Amino acid sequence: MSSIAHAHGKPSPADYSPAWRRPIAGGFRLTAHAVVRFCVAHRIHADTISCSSIVASALAGLCFWGAEDSIWLLLVAPLFCYVRLWLNMLDGMVALAAGQASPRGEILNDLPDRISDVLIFVGVAHSGLASPLAGYWAAIFALLTAYVGTLGQAVGVQREFSGPMSKPWRMVVLHAGAWSSAAAIALSGSHASGALTLLDYTCLLIVLGCIQTIAIRLNRILAALEAVSTGVNR
Repeated sequence: MSSIAHAHGKPSPADYSPAWRRPIAGGFRLTAHAVVRFCVAHRIHADTISCSSIVASALAGLCFWGAEDSIWLLLVAPLFCYVRLWLNMLDGMVALAAGQASPRGEILNDLPDRISDVLIFVGVAHSGLASPLAGYWAAIFALLTAYVGTLGQAVGVQREFSGPMSKPWRMVVLHAGAWSSAAAIALSGSHASGALTLLDYTCLLIVLGCIQTIAIRLNRILAALEAVSTGVNR
């Protein structure tokens, strides 16, 4: 089949390589090498891994949702957030290693991420430990940040992963807020600071960071478009 595809000038799926990949620390990638080999050997498809990240995010959201009655869930919820990130990395590595990468796969890689953001922050919104508005605004700006990141690729320049509140850092900030809330409740019985709770401040920090990230990404995309336009005009 591969030779036939090449004969007609059409690349086979094994020849496809995503134009833009999220930068990931080498140490984090090392944790997945053995699992990548296992998935390839047992024909576990990258799309299955992408969808499983939704399950991890749903579990994180459920932990946040139940945390008011069981504070220890604030310690567990961020762990599922990191499992989500790990699976987000693993699906791309498996897709490339198994020759499963494709334009369709890029969609199935990205869409579960957006569902995951919503599930996690809706869980925060309904946790009873934060204002519902704070959680929902964090979800909205997480979606906007990711959307702006895809605009560059949509208009023919780069996919943007830059900025201080990219997906991994949103999870890190939420982790800090969750564990700080758990510690505050355990030590003083209160997670509030004035009119807002620690998780409210966490969501506010995420929203502000997302606004800055959106601005950075838009500037980089517009600069790239201007560079392309200048090059064409020459």
